[in-house]
Amino acid sequence: MPNNDTEEERFFRERYAQELQNKKKQQGVGSYQQSDEMAEERRKVNQQEGKTPGRRGEEIKQEEIDKEIVRREMLRRKNKSESN
Repeated sequence: MPNNDTEEERFFRERYAQELQNKKKQQGVGSYQQSDEMAEERRKVNQQEGKTPGRRGEEIKQEEIDKEIVRREMLRRKNKSESN
């Protein structure tokens, strides 16, 4: 998937992705809680999109939330298969 971000968008994307990864470290380790914190983050972004539709920042946040959810699920499955 080609990424045509400007330098500013790339920096924003990296910073936000790091913020999402840190949320997991601050909160609990259970998959329910992780899903819940990502759902809460998505609700906040959706609410902001409702106020200011079409902003690139919210589009980037949605993409990064999706990536973080997939990343966490892959880690969870990997850890589960290693423990079996």
